[in-house]
Amino acid sequence: MPMTSTPDTPLVGLVGLGLVGQALAQRLQAAGYRCIGYDVRAQACADFANQGHAVGDSVQALASQARTLVLAVFDTRGVVEIAQALMATGEAARGLTLIDCSTGDPQALEALAATLHCHGIAFIEAPLSGSSAQIAAGEATMLLGGATHAIEAQHALLQALSPRSVHVGGAGMGARAKLATNLVLGLNRAVFAEGLVFAERLGIAPAQFLELVLATPARSEAAALKGPMMVAGSFAPQSRIRQHLKDVQLMLDAAHTAGQGLPLSAAHAALMRAAVAAGDGDLDNAAIVQQIRREVPPA
Repeated sequence: MPMTSTPDTPLVGLVGLGLVGQALAQRLQAAGYRCIGYDVRAQACADFANQGHAVGDSVQALASQARTLVLAVFDTRGVVEIAQALMATGEAARGLTLIDCSTGDPQALEALAATLHCHGIAFIEAPLSGSSAQIAAGEATMLLGGATHAIEAQHALLQALSPRSVHVGGAGMGARAKLATNLVLGLNRAVFAEGLVFAERLGIAPAQFLELVLATPARSEAAALKGPMMVAGSFAPQSRIRQHLKDVQLMLDAAHTAGQGLPLSAAHAALMRAAVAAGDGDLDNAAIVQQIRREVPPA
């Protein structure tokens, strides 16, 4: 049960009120924090208010009330825009802490952290490995990047967001770790989907195939979590194809900079682009199985 909040309960700003933002709000409320939220989408703000949370009309409004802001926005461009808006307030921003839970561009975040430091703003990367449902349940793993002293200063709040965490290094390393682990997770999911469609074509029912995979060395966490959704054809989003495509493009860009090819991820990106073009971009990423069913063998 959520802890009862009072006016003295710590207040946390939450920027980005989508699937991840709402899951993080649940975590904070359960740990006894109060949330004040903001999203560029008016409807998201209205929905958040209807859930009993306070809302602000800008990131500056949140920062005037809460000295720690948790960011759950779509990409690094959104994080940079938030940081620029806060830095523009001058001395009012000094002493703020930004905790970035998005999956972003490692080099851009590393540079941003240095700029924020010069303005007296602490920056902690805290991307979460797991779906919004896993985040809400406290089952996601937080990959922390940033200065040790900044992370230690926010220990209680970070524990509230996720009881599982690994500090992987300085700014930029959280994003690098998230991209590398997401590469494996995404391919596991796509491989299971391809295997399911292949099994169907061979006359094996999807539910039976899932049972077989979970009982053999082919088992994976992706199959256990997303397999039932694929079998049921139920794709209410816990995480979206469009969002994972953004992550895979970041992987390909980072690998290109490092002089490394990622042939499987390149094929995965092409598959997801086709899924987005077919109208599946806002479905759960388990819906990648639908795109595999649409694939036609080369002539």
